[in-house]
Amino acid sequence: MDTLFQDFPRFNFDNGSEPMYTNHNLVNGFKEGSPESPDGYASSSGSCVQGHPLDNIPFANEMLKYINEMLMEEDLQEKSCMLQDCLALQAAEKSFYEVLGHQYPLSLHPISPFPDDNLTQTSNSYNIIGTNSVKSSTGMYGSLERTSLSEPFTESRHSGDKVLLPPQSSLSSPCVPDGRYKSPLSSKGRKNYQREDGDYLEEGRISKQSATSLEDSEQSDIFDEVLLCKGENEVSPKFSLNGNSPKNGQLKGSINGGTGSRRKKSSKRSEVVDLWSLLTQCAQSVAINDQRTANELLKQISQHSSDSGDGTQRLAHYFGNALKTRLAGKGAPSYLHLGSNKTSAADVLKAYGVYLLACPFKKMSNFCANKKIMEVAEMATTLHIVDFGICYGFQWPCLIQRLSARAGGPPKLRITGIEFPQPGFRPAERVEETGRRLKRYCERFNVPFEYNVIAKKWETIQLEELKINYDEVVVVNCMYRLKNLPDDTMAPTSARDTVLKLIKSINPAIFIHGVANGTYNAPFFVTRFREALFHFSAQFDIFEANVCREDAERMMYEKEVLGRDVMNVVACEGSERVERPETYKQWQARTLKAGFKQAPLEQQLMKKVRNMVQCNYHRDFSVDVDGRWMLQGWKGRVIYALSFWKPVKNEPYL
Repeated sequence: MDTLFQDFPRFNFDNGSEPMYTNHNLVNGFKEGSPESPDGYASSSGSCVQGHPLDNIPFANEMLKYINEMLMEEDLQEKSCMLQDCLALQAAEKSFYEVLGHQYPLSLHPISPFPDDNLTQTSNSYNIIGTNSVKSSTGMYGSLERTSLSEPFTESRHSGDKVLLPPQSSLSSPCVPDGRYKSPLSSKGRKNYQREDGDYLEEGRISKQSATSLEDSEQSDIFDEVLLCKGENEVSPKFSLNGNSPKNGQLKGSINGGTGSRRKKSSKRSEVVDLWSLLTQCAQSVAINDQRTANELLKQISQHSSDSGDGTQRLAHYFGNALKTRLAGKGAPSYLHLGSNKTSAADVLKAYGVYLLACPFKKMSNFCANKKIMEVAEMATTLHIVDFGICYGFQWPCLIQRLSARAGGPPKLRITGIEFPQPGFRPAERVEETGRRLKRYCERFNVPFEYNVIAKKWETIQLEELKINYDEVVVVNCMYRLKNLPDDTMAPTSARDTVLKLIKSINPAIFIHGVANGTYNAPFFVTRFREALFHFSAQFDIFEANVCREDAERMMYEKEVLGRDVMNVVACEGSERVERPETYKQWQARTLKAGFKQAPLEQQLMKKVRNMVQCNYHRDFSVDVDGRWMLQGWKGRVIYALSFWKPVKNEPYL
């Protein structure tokens, strides 16, 4: 991309297009951007909140640096993404169970004429637990130096102000400023908080899992200079995705109201097609198995959609593919085969880096969560974080640095990384690799560290496996991953309630609960399809407004993350459908029932988060508070919700 990340808060954005949909889910006070800003951005002049130096860290940087170090690992190009593999194994278990001749329990809930088939849950699980402990000096890291970014997303130390990919990664074609597409995908609807889910982290190809442990590679001197959180009041460095080339795809527009590139008038009039209506009509035909009508509509959708077009055309492309797959009638496709078999974890992580730069959701969530953890661990000698869905551990490098700078020295950090098992001979291998990376960061910042791995179905975990000590401060963290647990239609016993009961029994000082807000989990296919359209139209619109269309990483993320999610929601049924979000209001009722009470959100923290988003991102990114939930969204649509919970003492689980 052409200077994809320029002197943040000066993104280059193009905000001239009409929205892909009307504000279908407006929230009072949800929009925070200034309508007077000419390019759709809130002004960054003089309004940014000052505070502790480590509070003003570049949150894109810290995760990008962590990703960069991962990309230096030679074997990452040969591996598929961790999240893809563990969800694939979940989806595949149903088929193996049926081969053995066992029957699944029927759903206890009424279903439509076209519901999820065989809504079931397997009883088999892996029980792989490993422990990796490291003891290091408790001395303070001398000082937090100003350093340059120097990993695969970065240039060499000679050009420390830019974030670059390895020279061999030529990922982005030159970006030609393009016009904006006024989408026919518009809708009218009531105001409602209960909308939509977010996206999970990574995807990739399926690869053979090694049965042998790889030796940790030596850290180069260049990594010794890398600190995750700068003390300066910077927001981010310049970012380029392809070596020294400044001509690659770029984030669009100007946060300070620059005019940017104007639309070139086309000499040909393009045909206006209502893709929303075509997709909805096609879904209705697929639901009643009207092959002839559905195929005719799919042909029209194919003619007017493209994975390289504008946001609407890309949305229609992936939904059309999912409808075509469902119409084939040969059974739901396995999650193993939804993505490209040629996509490595490294490629998807590079695409995820672009998502981090263009979108504040994960960065702001991690900022709030880490601030809360620092608050509860202020006097702790041992901090134990139980992380449900740790995956690659992107959240923790910055926390490690902050702990190292704590007055009086850092506490001992214990992390229990919980994930679904990976396919292959070593179901916990990838989660153990995450522990080794975090261990290196702790050694760098002189934070005593112990790591425990649990790779099994979450609802089968026992309290004893978590190795809780009574003299430590325990924090339970789960960021947007409970949506991948089987919902209440899958079995008589709710896996989600079981996991909440386990968390209650841990008796944590704080339970950090990030929710992917979604309503596209209905058993009725057409209803689910429409709600998924609403949600994913927002996701594609975020990229359309913020990242150049020709950017290769944008296209990779849309294909391997958003496209896979669309395929799973639309084409898969039963246990193979692993994307099952609930609204934050539903999670609130469920968590209260499990014996928790909601902790208040600090007004100063919310003010700072709003300020960071207003100063540095498109004005249509918004932050709001509903009760004690922090809501993040796009154009009024709530996509993520975050809240803090404490167990009610002596409160029985209902």
